[in-house]
Amino acid sequence: MTRAALIQNQGDRRDLLCSGLALAVKIGLISLGGVSLVRLSMAYQERLDRHGELAAVVDVETNKLLGLQQRFDRLFTLGGRDRLMDEQDQWIAPNRLRIIWR
Repeated sequence: MTRAALIQNQGDRRDLLCSGLALAVKIGLISLGGVSLVRLSMAYQERLDRHGELAAVVDVETNKLLGLQQRFDRLFTLGGRDRLMDEQDQWIAPNRLRIIWR
């Protein structure tokens, strides 16, 4: 009986040790998953901020492009040559020859 109790006691200790190790591994994996989730959410937020900045820059540049396209289109309508000359008065010195390519 004493030997059976000793073997039973050793088996109980081994089960307790294995349970403790399994619990430690589970806690480690859960904490690793939690830290990874926090880091991923921070990276996602940073990317959203960058996307917002880039979207704002794209909007500004798109508005500039639309303005320049409209200005370019006005040059090829009736009276476009006169508008070009009026715009260029501030850029060309008064005693210079103005050349417009046809």
